This record gives sequence, structure tokens and C-alpha cells, in this order.
Amino acid sequence: MALKTELCDLLEIEKPIIQGGMAWVATGELAAAVSSAGGLGIIGAGNAPADVIEEEIEKVRELTDKPFGLNIMLLSPFADDIIELAIEKKVPVITTGAGNPGKHVKRFQEVGSKVIPVVPSVALARRMERLKVDAVIVEGTEAGGHIGELTTMALVPQVVNAVEIPVIAAGGVGDGRGLAAVLALGAKGAQIGTRFVCSEECTASEEFKKAIVGARDRDAVVTGRSTGHPVRNLKNKLTKEIDRLEKEGADPKKVEELGSGKLRDAVIDGDIDQGSVMAGQISGMISEIKSVREIMDEIILEAENTIKNSYKLLE
Repeated sequence: MALKTELCDLLEIEKPIIQGGMAWVATGELAAAVSSAGGLGIIGAGNAPADVIEEEIEKVRELTDKPFGLNIMLLSPFADDIIELAIEKKVPVITTGAGNPGKHVKRFQEVGSKVIPVVPSVALARRMERLKVDAVIVEGTEAGGHIGELTTMALVPQVVNAVEIPVIAAGGVGDGRGLAAVLALGAKGAQIGTRFVCSEECTASEEFKKAIVGARDRDAVVTGRSTGHPVRNLKNKLTKEIDRLEKEGADPKKVEELGSGKLRDAVIDGDIDQGSVMAGQISGMISEIKSVREIMDEIILEAENTIKNSYKLLE
């Protein structure tokens, strides 16, 4: 039994897994490792300028000849430059977040790029389908980083019912059982982020990785609701301070200022007390750091076994 879906054909990959485009974390090294292992690695552009992302694109192409992607945050001050760079470099797959990619979809597709926006609702998924995107990533609130309100379990099947294009589930998937579950919900694959942070190829600080490995089930908390842009991260001194300010009714701008730049502090500098340790609710499932290939192989094998065992229930 080989676990393959139409997402594999669409993206020319072997396994129905794409890696989340996490800012500061999803570098060329990680993206290349995931692509080489049969999934789709994705570079996270975040708020980085175009020259930095160009280096990451070249890095991926030096490390692998497999397809890869680029996640573009449309609210980034450098978004327009990143879009032009992606078109110039003919990046195989473009994922987008924090905005509507509508006016850019046709331009991406004209150079051969597949366009896959991240959506937090049925309405936005339908709107993206009307724009003729190639697929959508449906992200539940279990995910790390910026989140919506609906859970993966509830949202994915509703979007599957609402659109004809392939749906990729994100949020709360960290092992083969999770992959099998979202496939059962009608998704054609999964986007996985937090699990890949704890890989040998990920360039994030060891402190950042160890914080995730040491996390328990209730450690991934949400802050910043007062700003309108809630974020899930592991609780630490920073999250406690933000929580205090929000309970006191502080100006949302003050809350935003407190969190500004803190992701880099955690990922690059290893400050896991005052930095933003963005990670999903699956953090409590992660107990060790392994190579990307080991992680990928384990997820696929477990998913295949889970699906096989589910058939036995009908015998």
C-alpha cells in the first residue's frame, strides 16, 4: 500500500505532506530536506526582504532538484518585492497568508507556479476557488503562530463540502494518525509545521527546539486576542506579561509592541523566556529531534497502518 493522493500529482511529490512556511524557521535547509524526503518543503518569507529570500531560493535549488514552495505573507512590507522575485524565479508552488492573493494568482500561474492560499473559513475558501487557485490550505486553531477560531476537525470537512479544489489540512497534525484523520475528513494531504521544527535540518536554535520537546499538552497558549491577531505560542514570561496587559485592558498597540520582533529572539537567539516560541498544540506529542527523512517516513508508515487497521473494523 502506497499512500498517495491527487495532491501528490498536483505538486509532483511522493507523499501528501507539505511543510509549513514558518517565518525565521522555514529556511532553505529545512525546505530542501522536506522536498528531498518526498514532501513539499516551503520557504517562509515572513517579513524578510527580497534579497534574503532570493538566497534561500538559491539554497534550496543547490540542495535538491525536487519541487519546493514559498510562503508569502501579503501584509509584509516587502510583499510586492517577494511576489516579483517568486515570479522571476518561477518558484514551483506559492502559498499565501495574511491577505488576498487575488490580483497575483494569474501572474503566478502564467509562469507555471501552483497557488495555494491558507484559509481560516468556508467563505474565504469559496472566494479563493472563484479566483481559480490550485488548492487551499485549511488551517485550524490548533496550529502554531497566527490562528483563526475554528478547529481543524470542524473546519476541514465543511470546506471539503464547499469547494471542488483539493483541500490541505493544517493545525493539529503531527504524526501518522493525524494525517490519516484529515484524509478521512476529505483532505488530500496535510501541512505540518511544529513537528518539522524539531528536526536536525531545521536551523532554529537548540533552545527553541528543546522548548517544544519539553512542552506538555496545555503549554501552547493563545495571546494577542485584543489586537485582532491572536497568536499561539508556548507559555513563558512573555505570554504571561501579554496576558496580564490584556486582562488589564491595555491599549492593543502596547500589546503589539511588546510582541514585536520576539519570534526572531526565540528562533535565532534562543531566548525562550522573553521570545515568542510559536508552536502548535501538538507540541506535547513531540519527544525527540530526528532527521526530516525519519520524521516523514514515520508519519507515512503510521498513517498507512492506521488506515489498514481501520479497514479491519469493518470485517
